[in-house]
Amino acid sequence: MLKHDWLQRASVSLAEGTDWLASKMVDSQYVLPNDVGLALLDCSEAFRLLLRGERLYAHYLSRACWYGGLIVLLQTSPEAPAIYVLLSRLFRAQDPDQLGELARSAGLTDLEYQAFLVYAAGIFSNMGNYKSFGDTKFVPNLPKDKLRQLIWQSQAFQERPEEMESLWDRCGELMFSLDPQQRQLGLREKGTTTYFSGNCCLEDAQLAQKFLDSQNISAYNTRLFKEKDKAGQTCYEVRLASVLGTDAPVDHELAPKLRCFEFEGCTFRVTRGDYAPLLERVVENLQRTKAHAANTNQEHMLEHYIRSFTQGSIAAHKEGSRSWIRDKGPIVESYIGFIESYRDPYGSRGEFEGFVAVVNKAMSAKFARLVESAEQLLLELPWPRAFEKDTFLTPDFTSLDVLTFAGSGIPAGINIPNYDDIRQTEGFKNVSLGNVLSVAYATQKDKLTFLAEEDKDLYIKWKGPSFEVQVGLHELLGHGSGKLFVQEEKGTCNFDREAVINPETGELIQSWYRGGETWDSKFSTIASSYEECRAECVGLYLCLNKDVLRIFELEGEDAEDVIYINWLNMVRAGLLGLEFYTPETGTWRQAHMQARFVILRVLLEAGEGLVSLQHTTGADGKPDALITLNRNKILPVGKPAIERFLLRLQVLKSTADVAGGRALYEGFSAVTDEGPERFLSLRDTVLLRKEARKMFVQANTRLEGEDVTLVQYEGTAAGLIRSFSERFPEDTELLERHLLELSDSDAHFWASQG
Repeated sequence: MLKHDWLQRASVSLAEGTDWLASKMVDSQYVLPNDVGLALLDCSEAFRLLLRGERLYAHYLSRACWYGGLIVLLQTSPEAPAIYVLLSRLFRAQDPDQLGELARSAGLTDLEYQAFLVYAAGIFSNMGNYKSFGDTKFVPNLPKDKLRQLIWQSQAFQERPEEMESLWDRCGELMFSLDPQQRQLGLREKGTTTYFSGNCCLEDAQLAQKFLDSQNISAYNTRLFKEKDKAGQTCYEVRLASVLGTDAPVDHELAPKLRCFEFEGCTFRVTRGDYAPLLERVVENLQRTKAHAANTNQEHMLEHYIRSFTQGSIAAHKEGSRSWIRDKGPIVESYIGFIESYRDPYGSRGEFEGFVAVVNKAMSAKFARLVESAEQLLLELPWPRAFEKDTFLTPDFTSLDVLTFAGSGIPAGINIPNYDDIRQTEGFKNVSLGNVLSVAYATQKDKLTFLAEEDKDLYIKWKGPSFEVQVGLHELLGHGSGKLFVQEEKGTCNFDREAVINPETGELIQSWYRGGETWDSKFSTIASSYEECRAECVGLYLCLNKDVLRIFELEGEDAEDVIYINWLNMVRAGLLGLEFYTPETGTWRQAHMQARFVILRVLLEAGEGLVSLQHTTGADGKPDALITLNRNKILPVGKPAIERFLLRLQVLKSTADVAGGRALYEGFSAVTDEGPERFLSLRDTVLLRKEARKMFVQANTRLEGEDVTLVQYEGTAAGLIRSFSERFPEDTELLERHLLELSDSDAHFWASQG
């Protein structure tokens, strides 16, 4: 039996038999409540309308996404793979109903067993034991000894007692531990991450980024591991994700990079082969997908993705993204790879993500009309023409019903690819995820916090339509706008250094991006949130345009109500964002919510009674808060405030002014207890009254003869668990073994955080 002392050393022992609920040891932000919202992500009608070839294309792409999604376990925490395997084996041997009968006979109450089901659903939904939205750890909301007793009596344990005990030994302590360093994702003493070895700090991440920039290596598909050699010199391994290892044949692009480098007194060794067995499954299914591609753009896209995941090449993934952009208006839309950098504490490494979705033609028609108006709307943004892209690259903008979304969480809208060089000169696509929007933002009046009673009915009526408008503007004209000033390695610039004036200073611009530098690499830890804030501001600013609202079939009083609710929703979201701030480390754990808090601060600073924020006492006698927005002040006060702030954000971004950008953004992100708002105290109120984020139950696709069928599940914790128990019917045990072996091979990197 394998020994895993490193796990035990890393965790804080929690005494067996502790009654968590009675002792109130666990803060509510670290557990998922029994009544957490769960909803079926229904795509049955969209799937039914697909032709057989389209269904096969969607099926094999979905398989590739689901296999790749398992990588997120290895990108989250040292214990996440073992927790996943433990739960997978439990529920494969006994489904939730059968295990529930055993739980009652083993002495668990119905509430305790429901808490365990919700925890298991949370692991599968987030692909790990940290929330995808907020980056805090969540632990089982039942006594540890009761969970251990259930596992020991389970069918899975009876069949393989040594393996199940070994799994518990690997993850049982860390599953429950709330050691301060393990409460959130972060570097070194600020949290847990497996993008970096446990001994890496911010300075290591900064040095590594300088090295990567010097060699023109993207961080998106990498992890960083730090060790000492025999002479005591610091050595870093930059490991690329790929099917092939370092010793396998290398293509011409990667050949000069897979070697050792001396850089600023340290050794950097670039290797590859991270997540190899999982990426092999991804590639196998992408190969099968090719046979059902609808056109040559899709074929080329898949070929480049296959090369990217096989070789470890981001350049190949970029080529795949270019083919993807050229694939206009497909019936089945998808994207796959190391995409979003929200959960890397440094902000450069991409989490694996893959989605497959079907176009909703009616809603897509509205977005197409928005695209048609985009060039004119861009002229209304508050920066000079020189700060906008030279040519507007007309993108696809579609509304999709999600069939598969593998990764740690599902957004409401997406603007991709994230590669600056492609977005600036070749284009991008926008998608709004319609079946996500329809269930994620449904609101019950009795759960609607921090709003005046007279606002609640209007909010419930118009939140969906207003968010639809905001998502459209945010993705298309937020993320799709603005120019980066770049000087290439050969010295050529994409701007006129003798003519472009900084509107903030009235002088020629003094800074720009140099060859190899990107938005993410320059602005690093604030890049994701800063960009989300810029896009949200564009949405607020342009939703005031009546032509935009007419595109969404909103006129007259309805249009005015949508503007009001969109702005009200933003200021309320800014208050709710305090849940995602950690006072102990002074850090924000969620890019979008930090962005919305910054916007709330900007609107409060505008004054003149635009926004008010009051500490109150609720009907239950506990602390509460009330946020109000004066709808008559949105145009005369709110619009100029957002206009000024948006201009500053864009100018600092365009000119690569990291010092100015940090000063501005971190200033508005600061959370103190100074009056009149007293945000730290308000944070306690927000935590007291928070509502857990919904989880989605997704379908599976099954090959039956020469066609594909859709298998959907009930919108409950048990339904979500069943969907995962049936997700990998052919090779579950092999996948579990791969996950444990991959986890074992790197375990020593987290044996000590010192």
